[in-house]
Amino acid sequence: MAKCELCNKSIQSGHKISITRSHVSRRANKMWRPNIKKIKIVENGTARTIKICTHCLRSNKVTRAS
Repeated sequence: MAKCELCNKSIQSGHKISITRSHVSRRANKMWRPNIKKIKIVENGTARTIKICTHCLRSNKVTRAS
């Protein structure tokens, strides 16, 4: 499942709304998926692989393994 192991960000669902002539005519189900990457991190001196969203990766919440 696409889920960040740090912040638990996962798939969100809602409606995609098509608008015709200033009226909401139809609603279709839509899913917004997070941008999940599989990276190697260093934790307690050992390397392991986790799934992490790019927001957590950019904010330096983990240290990447070389």
